[in-house]
Amino acid sequence: MFCVAPPESEAKMNITKGGLVLFSANSNSSCMELSKKIAERLGVEMGKVQVYQEPDRETRVQIQESVRGKDVFIIQTVSNKQCKMRKRGSIVSKLLASMMCKAGLTHLITMDLHQKEIQGFFNIPVDNLRASPFLLQYIQEEIPDYRNAVIVAKSPASAKRAQSFAERLRLGIAVIHGEAQDAESDLVDGRHSPPMVRSAAAIHPSLEIPMLIPKEKPPITVVGDVGGRTAVIVDDIIDDVDSFLAAAETLKERGAYKIFVMATHGLLSSDAPRLIEESAIDEVVVTNTIPHEIQKLQCPKIKTVDISMILSEAIRRIHNGPCTFSTRSHLTAAGEELEHQL
Repeated sequence: MFCVAPPESEAKMNITKGGLVLFSANSNSSCMELSKKIAERLGVEMGKVQVYQEPDRETRVQIQESVRGKDVFIIQTVSNKQCKMRKRGSIVSKLLASMMCKAGLTHLITMDLHQKEIQGFFNIPVDNLRASPFLLQYIQEEIPDYRNAVIVAKSPASAKRAQSFAERLRLGIAVIHGEAQDAESDLVDGRHSPPMVRSAAAIHPSLEIPMLIPKEKPPITVVGDVGGRTAVIVDDIIDDVDSFLAAAETLKERGAYKIFVMATHGLLSSDAPRLIEESAIDEVVVTNTIPHEIQKLQCPKIKTVDISMILSEAIRRIHNGPCTFSTRSHLTAAGEELEHQL
């Protein structure tokens, strides 16, 4: 079992000081389930709150108990993320960070941000926890003969995460290169400047802007041996599954025995459950940071790993204060210690 607390007696580890209130900010059943698991681990009751929508879709929140002088933790699962600038638009996550801080947020606990630099959008402390110890533990305990597995990055952009998993598990790594270009392209995020012309009327005749050479994707290749082995594709988010399906087909063609997909956040939008069920993927493993109970009913291949333990421990340490230990440093150290053991 994973535990991020330092060496103390079990009774002492579960102590949570008074004055702690937990609220679930969403009436979604999966969000409530995660909130209740966290509350149970902390040994507290869920705060009394009503969150509902009026007929005109206006959201109403009614706090039904006193929170004066207490530490209030609001637990919210999300279903959409955006951290990059689209063309010349705004960076939405920066806007949300500013709004949250302005509303009075004093500390943020989150799990595997898509880009760790998002922490810089907040002017408050941010604890960006990692789900990798739980996913590593799942690989060891639930994938038969995992020692014969290979960790796969479905694109060069995922290679760093795949390398981390491979080093923790003492396994080989494979990288798929040459996949179809996705939405994260130069044309989408506005990096296609300078214009694709050698000169322009507004530019001084003596100056020439170098013409941008268009990208051309090479044929799909797999760097690494996957023949006769279990392939474990790792990423932080699985939403539109097209790239995962293409990767699975490529791995099957290269002789992979079984194919697993491991990700922290399972958005699984649109027809993702049906496509996964009909694909060469044997199992998709995600955490419960985002509700996906309906998708699990549609696709038995989807499995869930509970990460309420590390969230509850982070809340406990923040609430108990510096008289115990530094929250961020000890959580990070404990997570790295578990990964080292794995």
